[in-house]
Amino acid sequence: MSDLTPRQIVAELDRHIIGQNQAKRAVAVAVRNRWRRRQLEPDFAREVVPRNIVMIGPTGVGKTEIARRLARLVKAPFVKVEASKFTEVGYVGRDVESMIRDLLEIGISMVRQEHAESVRVAAEAAVEERLVTLLLGDESNPESDESHEFVRKRMREKLADGSLDDREIEISVRDTSPLPAINMIGMDQAESGMSSLLENLVPERRSRRRVTVDRARILLLEEETEKLLDQTKIIEQAIERTENAGIIFIDEIDKIAASDRQGNADVSRQGVQRDLLPIVEGSAVNTRHGVVHTDQILFVAAGAFHTASVSDLMPELQGRFPIRVELDALTRDDFRRILTEPDAAITKQQTALLGTEGLTITFTEPSIDALADLAAEANATMENIGARRLMTVMEQVFEEIAFEASEMVPRGETSIEITDTFVRERLERLLQDEDLGRFIL
Repeated sequence: MSDLTPRQIVAELDRHIIGQNQAKRAVAVAVRNRWRRRQLEPDFAREVVPRNIVMIGPTGVGKTEIARRLARLVKAPFVKVEASKFTEVGYVGRDVESMIRDLLEIGISMVRQEHAESVRVAAEAAVEERLVTLLLGDESNPESDESHEFVRKRMREKLADGSLDDREIEISVRDTSPLPAINMIGMDQAESGMSSLLENLVPERRSRRRVTVDRARILLLEEETEKLLDQTKIIEQAIERTENAGIIFIDEIDKIAASDRQGNADVSRQGVQRDLLPIVEGSAVNTRHGVVHTDQILFVAAGAFHTASVSDLMPELQGRFPIRVELDALTRDDFRRILTEPDAAITKQQTALLGTEGLTITFTEPSIDALADLAAEANATMENIGARRLMTVMEQVFEEIAFEASEMVPRGETSIEITDTFVRERLERLLQDEDLGRFIL
């Protein structure tokens, strides 16, 4: 688990997300508290519960991105769910628990990848020996005697220098095509291990394929890596990481807040909240890999709360989200910073993409101002979608260039300067024609 300090976490988030300092500080402290808890005596640590967070703010201001970047930064399993999708009557309980199952699958994938990297050298060596045997036409006898060792050595050298990459060979690989679906009611809620038991009843299927040596190396590496992995250990570590480091982002939680209206919709919303409550409070969820305890999973909820407020949630659920932060709506100055400051700002992305064609793109300072001005104007006159508006604006500005870039360099056009005039010529007509602007921007 990451031991980054709150200040270090905020500094890393600042590299990708502009503003929203209060929200960054809140999530940084929540993550640091996990590290602090692990330093406590186990009996006392069990009493320390996560400080779950509710983010309040309009769309496109960075709520999801803060949570996603945070999880990536601290190498934690992360899943985003939409609260509104848990409103199907009759399936609410199963759906709510599915977020824990999804989180565990991501945790398993993370741990498996780490373990695979640790055995990569041994797996690559095994693949090389299999390829040598296949190329020499003796797949049934991978262990050659001494008289063939010189030949095998020469074959290894050719494999290493890539001279055999395009040669076709026939290999036997595990057949990973899906089996016909077995329709069992409540299968996703089956007791731990039941799904795996059913899978084990089906014998391993193999098929022969004719592929290039380069492709065979990839396919065989997957098989050899799998042989070296301790699946039980991976599952154990993934469950531990999911329970102690997992982050679940519940978006649109305002959609399940009760309104002043009465009727079935409100009953459904209350039902979803009641099913969420035990998961957030701490419960044991059965998965195909084992039981996952949710006591220490960090929940970050978010919503615009235009027609409802946090106080419209059930009091018990409110109490499980003690930290509330309000994110600011983005201003024109924020847009300007978003265009230039993040490590992967969209101006840098556009420059890099067109650079692959040999085209050099430069932005003047006035052009950045124009992009920010027009994005802010579009949000003010149309629906406010926050920073996402910058992407639609940028696509409109570069539509023609992106289409013709591959033909421009051969004609000798190797550089383009983006000016404020260039930007306004492509966008102002759309803003003046409100109907057209709504359709395109």
